[in-house]
Amino acid sequence: MKSLVVVAGVTVAAFLTIAMLGTAGWSLPPIAAQQHGFRGTGMDQIQTKREAAADQAANQAPAAADPASADGDKAGTTYHNVQVLKDLSTEQFNRVMTSITEWVAPEQGCTYCHNTENMASDDLYQKKVARRMLQMTQAINGEWKEKHVHEAGVTCFTCHRGQPVPKNVWFENPGLTAKGLTEPRNNGQNMASPEVGLASLPYDTLTEFLGKKGLDDNAIRVNATTALPEGKGKSIQDAEKTYGLMMHMSQSLGVNCTYCHNTRAMSQWPQSTPQRVNAWHGIRMVRALNGDYLEPLKGTFPENRLGPNGDVPKIGCGTCHNGQPKPLNGAHVIESYPELAKATASAADAKPQPASPPADAPK
Repeated sequence: MKSLVVVAGVTVAAFLTIAMLGTAGWSLPPIAAQQHGFRGTGMDQIQTKREAAADQAANQAPAAADPASADGDKAGTTYHNVQVLKDLSTEQFNRVMTSITEWVAPEQGCTYCHNTENMASDDLYQKKVARRMLQMTQAINGEWKEKHVHEAGVTCFTCHRGQPVPKNVWFENPGLTAKGLTEPRNNGQNMASPEVGLASLPYDTLTEFLGKKGLDDNAIRVNATTALPEGKGKSIQDAEKTYGLMMHMSQSLGVNCTYCHNTRAMSQWPQSTPQRVNAWHGIRMVRALNGDYLEPLKGTFPENRLGPNGDVPKIGCGTCHNGQPKPLNGAHVIESYPELAKATASAADAKPQPASPPADAPK
């Protein structure tokens, strides 16, 4: 009797499946595939055409404001307490300020950063942060142009997208915080975290790899560079942390591993795509920006803007990319705003850019 019931159930399930597939009009959706490596290696990025169109539509750069004249008095003369853009003409300065308002606080307006009764006042912490972010934007477009952002550049909109706080910032993850007679312990993992693609990998990977300035370049590498071991090597926990970083990058750019790596030799630089070199510099850029521009703002941010561990909001790959291989579909946003590309002095403790990675460089 039991066998008869099982056979009947399987038969009914089979008929229902056939009816569903045969009458629902199911078909393979139109696919948009981009090949990024040698043919036959499976180095392709796959999306449905509908997904690709939606992503493109959601990542359009805003139209640039009309150009302003460089003639006339300088902003530093017209206005009090202008520290970063004081060499612009008054018209150019007002153009940039208007654009920043639209990029960062379109609903709040000028009052988000300024005391309208005394525009020169630094009473609001937002103004101090905005000033530092202007310097950071200039540093990205100047110091990191050749190595990472190239001709596209960035503006405030690249990260903010019309929001005072960018969507994809991150804080240190405190992990288990329950209080009792015993201290909770989970080895820093096995808690699904958005920063590592909701996997159970180590959940505070970004603090280790993107939040520590001056990190040893070999910290991320877990593959050996020799045929036989020459030392103790890396632990499985180190490998999991590295994989967590790769998950973060994959999710941030909306790509799979083959966007940077060759499937037949994942660790080999000569067989990787050019994007891997760009990513190598991108990791170091994010690390430097967090250390030089964001961490020093800890005393500027109010307590409600800090993370659970009292740390400042920090940037990751997704802060600019927002799920796209190229932010804002690769639009050259800096062309219309050369004021945001002028070279500025780096923070006092900033390090020079690294050279291109050697053949055996760590990720």
